[in-house]
Amino acid sequence: MDFLELALPLKFLSNVDLAYHWQWFDREAFLVLWIIIFALIGIYLMGKIRFSHDSELNYLSVPRLFMAIVVLAFTMYIIPGLWGAPLRSISAFLPPQSTQDFDLYITTLMGNNANVFNAKHIQRKYPDIFQAPLNLDIFFDYQEGMAYARSMNKPVMIDFTGHACVNCRKMEANVWPNKGVYKRISQDYVLIQLYVDDKTDLAKGEQTVNAQGKRIETIGNKWSDLQAEKLQANSQPFYVLLDNNGNLLVPSSGADYDPASYLKFLDRGTKLV
Repeated sequence: MDFLELALPLKFLSNVDLAYHWQWFDREAFLVLWIIIFALIGIYLMGKIRFSHDSELNYLSVPRLFMAIVVLAFTMYIIPGLWGAPLRSISAFLPPQSTQDFDLYITTLMGNNANVFNAKHIQRKYPDIFQAPLNLDIFFDYQEGMAYARSMNKPVMIDFTGHACVNCRKMEANVWPNKGVYKRISQDYVLIQLYVDDKTDLAKGEQTVNAQGKRIETIGNKWSDLQAEKLQANSQPFYVLLDNNGNLLVPSSGADYDPASYLKFLDRGTKLV
């Protein structure tokens, strides 16, 4: 249990690290710590590590041996994550794939479409604060993204997300990489990703007070207020399809872990433009 008490709080520490952009725990650092901790748990269960209060272990019981095998198998499972393996079964609890420095998975995913899917625009807001999942071409400011959509005559997909949103990470790791979904998001929409829990202070000129008298001082305040005022919603992930004038195309959607169903949602938006 002591080992688990070391491993599990790392998730919450990672959420705070992401929200405040301390950059202490990228995906590799997080995985290295988990690999070490869970390997130690497996070794401990096999009796190779003893603490002062432990009694001597003369033999391994079947339940203890089974637990050791499960823990060590899990440790082996997460090791490929150091090279970018998506680790979909636990992706919701890991830092975003975009924090990975050495990532063979994204290169494989993009394949021959790299030039199409990675047409990064030179100037945009918050380039040093947010990182795009799956190397998608993303705007992190609503007004900037809408202006670009009008210039390209494309519809808009807004992703209201959060650093601490486990369902958001699960969607990005398990649904967005689907070939059809990835192509639709990257080619047919202008994607705007708005973090509602980001703690970065807005410029003084952008800080305001909303209709309810609440001060809008951070990036997260700004986008959570936009979601509540414009869409009367406060859950994440929350996917909104708009035309480039800001009109809602279809009813908005939350998390949908069926790629085929999610693709139908995206297709309905493109058919109405």
